[in-house]
Amino acid sequence: MVSPLPSGDGRTDTGIDSRFVLDFTSYDDPDDGQRWSTWSSVEPLCRGPEPRPAWVVTSQAALDTELGVLKTGKEADVFLLERAVPDDPCQSVVMAAKRYRGEDHRSFHRSSSYTEGRRTRNSRDARAMAKKSAHGRAVAAGQWAWAEWEALTRFWSAGIPVPYPVQIDGTEILMELVTVDGQAAPRLANTRPSPTLLASWFEQLRDAMAELARLGVAHGDLSPYNVLAAGDRVVIIDLPQAVDVVANPQGMDFLMRDCRNICTWFSARGLEVDEHDLFAELLASAL
Repeated sequence: MVSPLPSGDGRTDTGIDSRFVLDFTSYDDPDDGQRWSTWSSVEPLCRGPEPRPAWVVTSQAALDTELGVLKTGKEADVFLLERAVPDDPCQSVVMAAKRYRGEDHRSFHRSSSYTEGRRTRNSRDARAMAKKSAHGRAVAAGQWAWAEWEALTRFWSAGIPVPYPVQIDGTEILMELVTVDGQAAPRLANTRPSPTLLASWFEQLRDAMAELARLGVAHGDLSPYNVLAAGDRVVIIDLPQAVDVVANPQGMDFLMRDCRNICTWFSARGLEVDEHDLFAELLASAL
């Protein structure tokens, strides 16, 4: 829209004071596979922790565009999503959109042993989850999404190598897309590192697991499939089942399993590491 030229007394030729006439750009409705950015529609607590990375796009003029599926799973699928302001290349980013399934998902794979020690919002939800009704599956999906969101925000703020969590909206989490040379980073299981890089990755994982232990937490399902190899660094993903090693009666068992999974993979590639030594180090860190 172009404002009318003001007359000599500061008023436009329509008699409106020019100080109250604003320029604006009208955008068309989003195309199929697009939506307006949901950043401003979520609660402040549903947005990522500060200080936010410079690449996070917060403009209300941004469009979210679906770019395809990155990964499918039993409980959630991960999509590629671009959030960008039209005609402004400085405000554009591709993120990972993890979406947990709700009523249409027949069963939730996560074991109830992960949730021991957690609280359910109300008794109705607890009964519905126990019966695995449609409502119960929806509640479960929302709880797993929120559990992962809380883990991501807590761990990222503590300096643990996890993707930056951008926002959560219902059962959808938008997070940093971890890349290598412009492509999605591979899982550790799909790599063949040099001996030097292998040792470096293990040191990074040991430090990250020690920091989790200091927070009283175990990943709960850590394996080479839940660690990304982002060049010379590692990034831990898939965190909805993060276990409180004190409140959960099986917490120590989950911690030991994490140690076993990681050490088994590194040992098979020639690095001399021991799961029991790692477990002892983590326990020492937790004390």
